[in-house]
Order: sequence, then structure tokens, then C-alpha cells
Amino acid sequence: MSILEVPILPFQGADVMQRRAFTIVEMLVVIAIIGILAALLLPAVQAAREAARRTQCANHIKQLAAGCLLHESTYRHLPTGGWAWYWSGDPDRGFSRRQPGGWTYTVLPYIEQPALFQMGVGKSAAVKKPDLSQRGGTALRVFYCPTRRGSRTYPNYYNTCNSNSIPQAARTDYAANTGTNGPLWWSAPASGDPSFADRPGFRYPQNAANGVIFVLSTLPLAAITDGTSTTYLLGEKYLNPDRYLDGLEGTDNNPLYGGFDWDWQRWSANGMLRDRKGVSNYVSFGGSHPGTVNMAFCDGSVRGISFTIDKTTHAILCGRDDGKIIDDSAF
Repeated sequence: MSILEVPILPFQGADVMQRRAFTIVEMLVVIAIIGILAALLLPAVQAAREAARRTQCANHIKQLAAGCLLHESTYRHLPTGGWAWYWSGDPDRGFSRRQPGGWTYTVLPYIEQPALFQMGVGKSAAVKKPDLSQRGGTALRVFYCPTRRGSRTYPNYYNTCNSNSIPQAARTDYAANTGTNGPLWWSAPASGDPSFADRPGFRYPQNAANGVIFVLSTLPLAAITDGTSTTYLLGEKYLNPDRYLDGLEGTDNNPLYGGFDWDWQRWSANGMLRDRKGVSNYVSFGGSHPGTVNMAFCDGSVRGISFTIDKTTHAILCGRDDGKIIDDSAF
């Protein structure tokens, strides 16, 4: 046999290597390792997402606060608190005590929403009702905390006297600071026509609230004698998580852009509260973020306030003129 006729045998080791596969045990080990890594990574991913949502929420509050301060610069007073919840904002009644709508309405031109503010302008009280209803069903992202719920309309069972009924309405997760001395209301006539307040001799009631936005308020920044950097302007409101989406909570059941109501007004009572299932609270600031509540101050700054803030300190930050000055380190 010549060397050219010698048969070439295959390399057995290569064949073995080509046919080598994972065993079931090895597969289970790999799966277990992947599961452990995923479990370790998931909290970090969730924390990063929540941090982003908290920052977005703070940006919304910053925008609303800036709008309020632009309003003050224009009219020499912060947005009014309006009349009562059963009145919707009226585009023909300006920005003073004549305006039945509250701050969520009168801030609109200063957060780049002049068209929404002007809906129904120039029409009679009866004819503009559909326009005011349409506005009440218009949700704006800036009024929602992304940790709590999406920017859309929610079921509605209450309506204002100067608009038509709507099945879905815009809401808000933010409230203005009314002070420390509780909800002071005005039982304004629910006539549906606000011109009654223009009759000769009509007198608006006085309000002794010590916050910055309240019933019929037209407060200039100069009246905040405790300092704008240590007085709340607005921030996150407490809300029962069971009622985030159904429109049945008493502090989240009215169409946005209405008059004074605890849907968008809060007080110092109870301190800061973390949203808690099964627990309703109509007057307190609070929120759904872990650890802190986003609050804007009257100088336009936004800070995270701890749920554990001392209740006395919290009350001082709600009052505008109590003469109690506190250091920033206290909150």
C-alpha cells in the first residue's frame, strides 16, 4: 500500500466535542443563577423608575408654582381660591374675587393653557355651559402624579351649577396651602349665573384663613410675612389608594377647574400622610412616593418633605404670618 492509499481516520475527540451538550443539572444551575440576578436587579430597576416618577412629579409641581407666581406678578396677588366646589371657572369674570373658579382654573393662562381658560368666553351663562363642561373633561398631565395614576379623566358623579353634567372628569393630585385653621367655606348661591355678585350693594364675605390660597383670596406675596422660602404654596394631596380610579372619594370627586374645595385645597392637620389603603382623609397633604412628599414653597422652590416631619414644624410652614420663623434644617 502506498502512502497515498492510507485511510484517514476521523479525530474522535472533535466528534465528542461536537456532540457535547448541557445536562439537566447544568441547565437548572444556569436558570437559578439568572433568577437570582433578576431578583437582585428588580428592586434597583423599580427604585430607578420611582425616582424618575418622583422627579417628574416635582417638575409638575414646579410648573404649577411658577404659574402661580407669574399670576402674582401680573395681578399682584396669587390665584384666588374661588367660590365653592359647585361653581366652575368663568372666562368672563377675570382673576379677582369675582371669579368663581379656583387656582386650578386661574393658573391655566400661566401654564401655557390660555385656550382652555377661554372656553365659553363672551357667551351668556346658559349658552356657555357646554363649553365649561368640555373643559371639566379635559385632563392635563401637569395636574397628575405619575406614581399615583395616569393623566386621563375618571368617573364623575358631581357637577357644577354653571356647566352641564359629564360622565368623566379631569382630576388633580395637587393641592394649594389653605393654612392651619381648618376649612373655611362660603356657601355661595348655586344660581348657575354668577352675575348675582355684580349687583349694587353686594358684599363678599371676609375669610380669616392664614394660608396663601383660600376662599375668595387675593393674597399678594408681601402678605407672607413669615418668608416665602418657609411657607408652602402647594404640593401633593393625600388620597386613599382604594379610590384612585373610581371617582368616589370625597376629596377627589369634582371636575377640575372648579371653585374652592378640598379636592385641590389642603391644611396642616395631621401632618404629612403616606397614602394608605382603606383610610380616607379630607384635609391633609401627603402622597404615594416612599419617604417624601413634593412641596412647592412661595419662592418657587420645590423640596421633598419627609412623612416624619414634626407636626408643629409642618403647621408653621402652612401659616403665612404667625411670626414663627424656622431654619431650613428643620425640614
